[in-house]
Amino acid sequence: MVGRMGRMVMLAPLFLVGAAVFMAIGGFIVLALWNWLLPPLFGWHVITFWQALGLLLLSRILFGGLGLHSHGGARARSRMSERWHGMSQEQRDRIRKGINTVLGFESEPGESRGE
Repeated sequence: MVGRMGRMVMLAPLFLVGAAVFMAIGGFIVLALWNWLLPPLFGWHVITFWQALGLLLLSRILFGGLGLHSHGGARARSRMSERWHGMSQEQRDRIRKGINTVLGFESEPGESRGE
């Protein structure tokens, strides 16, 4: 019977090959799209595979992070939900009215604004 460590050792090469294939496919997609669109549209230079891979990595760093997400949004939603459920109906209505005023919806749909 193979233990957990044995399975990890057997799966590691598979993971490395999968990651290499994924990077190669992503690089070729970026290369193809760049060379198909940007030189004819804007007169930019054609790029190589390695430059496309660099662009892919750069866009991941700038827009996707490096997988170091803190999930702070989930905690904030949880805290807001707790606060919302702890409020009275009058407090909730006051908050709703304030939000509607800020967003430019002074009255409920169907009500007259008195104009």
